[in-house]
Amino acid sequence: MRLQVVDHPLVAHKLTVLREKTTPSPVFRQLVEELMTLLAYEATRDINVEEIEIETPVAKTVGTGLTHPSPLVVPILRAGLGMLSGMERILPTAEVGFLGLKRDEETLEAITYANRLPDDLSNRQCYVLDPMLATGHTLIASIDYLLERGAKDVTAICLLGAPEGLKTLEEHIGDRANVTVVLAAVDERLDEKSYIVPGLGDAGDRLYGVID
Repeated sequence: MRLQVVDHPLVAHKLTVLREKTTPSPVFRQLVEELMTLLAYEATRDINVEEIEIETPVAKTVGTGLTHPSPLVVPILRAGLGMLSGMERILPTAEVGFLGLKRDEETLEAITYANRLPDDLSNRQCYVLDPMLATGHTLIASIDYLLERGAKDVTAICLLGAPEGLKTLEEHIGDRANVTVVLAAVDERLDEKSYIVPGLGDAGDRLYGVID
């Protein structure tokens, strides 16, 4: 597993405003989209490309095009939806699938409740979008799901990660698959409720409000 923490002043600035508890939801949503665009730029450095011949108004030349099959972007419901538009801005030709997972508050394990993905992901590059990498269980379940269906490699893009979750994910993945994790920051730790500290609170609630 490869870890990439994006070191950029605009990433740090936008993340700081996201962390502030008084930042209202509309501003929070806009900042997540902007921050996601910056992270996606770095996360797609290794995207598969090939040479293609084109003709400009002046002459023929050789350029660069994305290979087929096209990449698959997989936001994890519901908070991952807030990251999707920022990813689509960078990669508008990608296909989009969805996974719905929630955390069992007693076992902290991820439970799948929705799936809208192709059964065959052979040789596909996949990008998983989930704001918070806390215990790591949600990403483990998501990545396993994609790899079991033939995904070539998987890049997980998160706003924040905790050391405990990164360790659990790395131990689970090992060297059996090509997996990259792209983060805006690695925070201090998890608290007793497995929330990231200092974190930014519940990303889904701050994006869309609290739903009982």
